[in-house]
Parts: sequence; C-alpha cells; structure tokens
Amino acid sequence: MTNSINEMDNSDRKPYIVPFLDLVPEIEDTVFVAVTAAIMGAVRIDSNSSIWHQVTVRGDNNYILIGENTNIQDNSCVHIDNRKYPTIIGNDVTIGHSAIIHACEIGDGGFVGMGAIVMDQAVIEPGGMLAAGAMLTPGKCIPTGELWAGRPAKKMRDLSNDEKLLIQKSAEHYVEVARAHRLGAAGAPFAIDMKTRPLPPRD
Repeated sequence: MTNSINEMDNSDRKPYIVPFLDLVPEIEDTVFVAVTAAIMGAVRIDSNSSIWHQVTVRGDNNYILIGENTNIQDNSCVHIDNRKYPTIIGNDVTIGHSAIIHACEIGDGGFVGMGAIVMDQAVIEPGGMLAAGAMLTPGKCIPTGELWAGRPAKKMRDLSNDEKLLIQKSAEHYVEVARAHRLGAAGAPFAIDMKTRPLPPRD
C-alpha cells in the first residue's frame, strides 16, 4: 500500500477509446470515462454521462447511442447485434454493476439492476425497471412504471412513487459523482461533502 499521492496519480493514463474501421466514438466533453473503460467504434455519448471502470462499449457493425446524465457502472458490457439491431440508451438511465446490455433499447429514466441482462430487441420503456440479476429475454418489453424480475424476467408489480423518485435520484447522484471524479475538488458539491466522511482511523 502506498501513502504517496504522486504514486497514485493516474492523470497520465487514458481510457481505451478507438475507432473501428472508419467508425469513431463521439463523446461529449462533460462525459466521465474511467481510465479502465473501453469504447470502440460507432458510439455516441451525450453530456454528463459516465462510463465506469472495466466497462466495455463496443459499436462494431452497428451503433450505440447513450443519452445525457446516464451512468453505466463498473464491469458492464454494452454491445449490438451484428448489422440488425443497435443499442439505444436514453437520458437519466442507471445501469448497475456487471450488467449486460445487448442490441436493445432503454428509455429515459430506465433502470437496470446489478448483474441484469437485457437481450436483443428487448425494450425498457421510460421509467421502467429491471431488477438485479434479472434477464429480459429477446423482444420483451417492460412498460413504463413497472418492475420486472426473474430469469426470464416477468412483471413483479408497479413501481411505487418512492421507487420512481429513487431512480431519478440515482441518475442525479451519479452525475455529481462523475463530475467529482472528472474535476476533483472543482467538481463540488460532491467533493466537498466527502470531506465530512474521511476514512475511519486505524485501530
């Protein structure tokens, strides 16, 4: 373990962002891309979104669109179906850790839980939620305001107003966290809040 800030500085490291043939990723300046992420080919990512550690976004043979204020969390994979179906992810979407998003569509304010899978031609309508560990099979659709769970995923129930608010707050929170990662102390208010929660002292 190192105690040196200089030794821990990753400012010279860059994420793996490369073209595929003549298809070049288009990433808005306010997007946070972790240094261990990989983005390839026909990918467009809009403002204030975040691509976290070990995420792969691979747009070969088709395109991937990611909207504003959307977060794709650590170890997730976003891909397309060769030449048939793109992947379209809307604004204010939260995609949890280790999710697989493949040749599908997720509407504005959609939520995909940790370890969930969304398969070809599946649709999560705006404000729909797929539970952690669930699998939305090809061509299935989660309507607005519904929670689906299981493998294969089926409707569990309608979302409560509190859950709808939680989904919205999740997207807003990740915009703040990403800004702090991208800008450091200049990315307040999140960075300032962290000063009140330091690591606990050693025993």
